[in-house]
Amino acid sequence: MIDQFWTFFIAITLLTLFPGVDSLLVVRNSSRGGWKDGIATSTGICSGLFVHATVSALGISALLLQSAIAFNLLKLIGGGYLLWLGSCSLWNALHRKEVTFSAVQPAVPRIFLWSRSLREGFVCNVFNPKTLLFYMAFLPQFIDPSRSPIVQSLFMAAVHFCIAMVYQGGLAILACRISDWFKGSSTGRLLEGLAGVILVSFGLRIFLERRI
Repeated sequence: MIDQFWTFFIAITLLTLFPGVDSLLVVRNSSRGGWKDGIATSTGICSGLFVHATVSALGISALLLQSAIAFNLLKLIGGGYLLWLGSCSLWNALHRKEVTFSAVQPAVPRIFLWSRSLREGFVCNVFNPKTLLFYMAFLPQFIDPSRSPIVQSLFMAAVHFCIAMVYQGGLAILACRISDWFKGSSTGRLLEGLAGVILVSFGLRIFLERRI
């Protein structure tokens, strides 16, 4: 389907394993609502990859990066959303007597596709300019010009989807187990606050992101 498939596969696997805002969001939501909440978050995040693959293949990403207004708007939405999520975590850590985790809250609403965690993952990924920059720079290296760039980009996004779902699914289960150990303790509040600080820092970094 693409040039140098195994090179792409190894590279995208290694890059997926590198911790970032996606991994943190999966861990945070798994601690909040259980492993199903973490899987929902991962599904939302990975679904956003197809959006980036499509706009990259169509050249829309290049236009966005050339437009200061569009790029700054993307930063405001993506960075602002992370700041809001981080602020919510900090508020919960500071004002709740104890942080309740997966054993107390329902894991996922009845309508999975409308779940809060899935929406959070999707919005964070789609409006993250760092993901946009990455897909624009990385995917074209493996595109065969004699074939459809959209089909090849979507194929690479599907491979990335599968790898990320496996990795983040493991993170969700691990985070759920660890959160059970600290359920109802001050350590749980500390972890919630730490997640909030990191999310806020990621949001600020996105605000400082520059066009290439």
